[in-house]
Amino acid sequence: MPLPTVVETPRLILRPPTEADRDEWVRLHRDPRTYGHAPWAMAASDDEAGVAFEAAMWHWQEHGFGFWVAREQDSGPMVGVGGLRETRGDADYLNLYYRLAFDDQGRGLGRELSRFCTAFAVEYVPHLPVWALIGQNNPASIATAEASGLERCGIRQLKGDPVESPPALRFEAPRVEGTTAFDRATRAQVLDLWMRTNDAGGAVGFLPGASLERVDAALSAHEDAMCAGSTTAILLRAAADDRVLGLAFIVPVGTPLMPHVATVYRVMTDPEARGRNLGRLLMAGVHRMARASRIEILTLGVRSGMGTSAFYEACGYREAGRVMGAIRVAPGDDRDDITMTRRLDDADLKPDPRN
Repeated sequence: MPLPTVVETPRLILRPPTEADRDEWVRLHRDPRTYGHAPWAMAASDDEAGVAFEAAMWHWQEHGFGFWVAREQDSGPMVGVGGLRETRGDADYLNLYYRLAFDDQGRGLGRELSRFCTAFAVEYVPHLPVWALIGQNNPASIATAEASGLERCGIRQLKGDPVESPPALRFEAPRVEGTTAFDRATRAQVLDLWMRTNDAGGAVGFLPGASLERVDAALSAHEDAMCAGSTTAILLRAAADDRVLGLAFIVPVGTPLMPHVATVYRVMTDPEARGRNLGRLLMAGVHRMARASRIEILTLGVRSGMGTSAFYEACGYREAGRVMGAIRVAPGDDRDDITMTRRLDDADLKPDPRN
């Protein structure tokens, strides 16, 4: 499947750079106000900025992804650039980068762009880890990296930085893995995650306060299905220490007429890390793993009243139906059981007119 090139976030439209963007690109990278934390990194001339622009266009031609030009959906001027650059050397990684026009800073656009780019990498460019290299004097960018799901994993001296400057902080995105068996340590972490998510009010099969024995039995049932080859567990693991940050199960329908359809169950992320983009990164991994298994359509269930429908809509899902009042969470509190669906080729979901 070709990688998406023109994409949208809630406020931005992102397109690969073209020659028509050159002047705006050069102005952005020659504005000293956008280099307050690293003035030495600014292009020394318009020609130098132009060389970087040409390198960005070449990267798209060579790899099929790169730095996007970002514009607001309802206006024309460039508000910034951002994306991923494949970097090879003593370490191989995807460099997460963004730069916003001075007048557009402070509006949360950098965070919006960074969160999208990190999820894009997890879903479509998994062969290299995502790094963000940030100056220690740049707390705003550090906060953006953390809000995008990255964790601090070390330090790194950047080429071109003054010798006397401290090394940059290295942040890295979580990785996704699919498995059909848990080792003992992973199982313990998964069970703990499930318990904490449930007690925090997550819609993961139980009501808060469910006993460890009940959740353990449900996990064992999933493990039996994994052993039988009918279920795959998707884990989101921290880059720093490999701990489990998120979990979901993919279950293909498996019937002769629906070999291309699967259901996603038990989607959960660490409740102590809410707001850090982990749900979006987990779903990006689910989509990638499902495509690798030749799944074309995913479905999942949502409990009404939880506020999660909007999250899944942002991940590309649409409501396909609901059973009203099917979930009884307490006497007098019945919720709808909502089915949401996404095509993994991103084609529109259209009802068959042949009723």
